[in-house]
Amino acid sequence: MNKVKHVCIVDDDELFQFVMRQHFERLELVEHIHKFTDGEQALNYIKSHLHTPDDLPDLILLDVNMPYMDGWQFMREFVKLSLPDDKHIRIYILTSSTHESDLQRAREFPGLSGYLVKPISKNIIRELLTGAEQH
Repeated sequence: MNKVKHVCIVDDDELFQFVMRQHFERLELVEHIHKFTDGEQALNYIKSHLHTPDDLPDLILLDVNMPYMDGWQFMREFVKLSLPDDKHIRIYILTSSTHESDLQRAREFPGLSGYLVKPISKNIIRELLTGAEQH
């Protein structure tokens, strides 16, 4: 099974980032794990690698509720980017919210791959990674 080259965890909860990183490392399916505490940091990383598609993330796990630039603001800016034609980035919204308003808001972004409610199990992570390698 091939490894996913780049995964970004965008979440202001350092404990959540730590747990997710542990899951990724134990599964041994990811080469590089990038952690960001707000959407702007992640967006800047992506913008700085637009001309090196191999360094762009294959999978982004994006928290909704973060200070400074939240997940929704990130998505509004992300959809404006001109990604290389051969690069597909899978983005999953992560939240502890099951409110219908958040689910509806997620539907406004057809580029989202899914909506996941925390906590995220190791089995779900495995599914996300094996799905990410197919693109």
